[in-house]
Amino acid sequence: MQWNGNGGETIFFQNEMPYDPPNQAAWMNGSSRGYAAYEVAPGVTSHQAYGMGSYCYFNVNPAVVADRAFEAPTGSGIHFHDLLTVSLGGVGVIEHVINTTGGATPSNTTPVDVTSYP
Repeated sequence: MQWNGNGGETIFFQNEMPYDPPNQAAWMNGSSRGYAAYEVAPGVTSHQAYGMGSYCYFNVNPAVVADRAFEAPTGSGIHFHDLLTVSLGGVGVIEHVINTTGGATPSNTTPVDVTSYP
């Protein structure tokens, strides 16, 4: 999902990344591994988001990695609250929750939480 306008607000977003990337080379966004589930465009200066979750289950190739689940510019008008990522059954990895914040999804289906960003 890509958000392009200022003044946006999302309350609850849940997403499962595509199950079937055949390999990492096939699922690249420029130099980034995979695509964010929810991306706020670089030029946006005001945006709020609450209760966001993204899950991966790369069952075709569990070696596939997504660099991040959520992507947003930084700035005083950008705020995210209560984010999480999960690797369902440890099948694939989401490296960060938002941008480069938040750890990689562990292999035991334990959520990785970010309470507030930035």
